Amino acid sequence: MEKNNRPADIYVRFLQLANALRGLPSLPSLDPLEDRILAFVARAGQARERLSVRDMMAQSELGSPAMLHARLKSMREKGWIVLSDTDDTRRKQVELSQAAWLHFDKLSKCLLQATRDASK
Repeated sequence: MEKNNRPADIYVRFLQLANALRGLPSLPSLDPLEDRILAFVARAGQARERLSVRDMMAQSELGSPAMLHARLKSMREKGWIVLSDTDDTRRKQVELSQAAWLHFDKLSKCLLQATRDASK
């Protein structure tokens, strides 16, 4: 069998491994917009930036405030995000749930595995 050496092979292997994760019991799946919102929240969390619901509503590239509010509610019910209190009780911080961070940990392991598989 011929070994593939294209850089894209690593990414395709990662996609295969990540797809296998979807078959495991975990959090409910997200629609494409919720996936984008999740990535936005994750980047803010990784950068240790405070991200309030109001900050999210200002992100016009993610949709209208009403649609964003509905998606945040859905993602909260699915267990992907949590809303934390701030000093101002009228404002809530948007953060990834512990389960969402664990999901990203699993995806990271898939990426590392795909890289290792390519170097064999």
